[in-house]
Amino acid sequence: MLKDLIVFQKAYELLKWLHTLAAKFPKSEKFVLAQRLENAALDLVDAVIEANDSLDKGAALGRANVALEKTRIWLRLAFELRFAGMSQYEFGSRSLDELGRLLGGLRKRFAPPAERAGRKGQA
Repeated sequence: MLKDLIVFQKAYELLKWLHTLAAKFPKSEKFVLAQRLENAALDLVDAVIEANDSLDKGAALGRANVALEKTRIWLRLAFELRFAGMSQYEFGSRSLDELGRLLGGLRKRFAPPAERAGRKGQA
């Protein structure tokens, strides 16, 4: 079941946390940076849901990875513009790093056999 997937749980919790954080952004940023940040997190959750139900998990996990990178960038920008504090940025970064490790493991697991064989030769 989807709710039992650790990667889904982590992505969903991050989305809720980012939604609360973005709600505190200045009014002038609610429809720019806050929206981009939330959309990237929503795209991440969407891609995880798709990967769970898809036969081609690699493509959906690739989309999840792109959404994760976008979320990282928008969170860093929010911190640099002082819309998020240091502790908020650290918490978000740790959460994103953990999600990145989980997604990386899933991408390796569901990579086509030819790619897995190529990686073993590189080690």
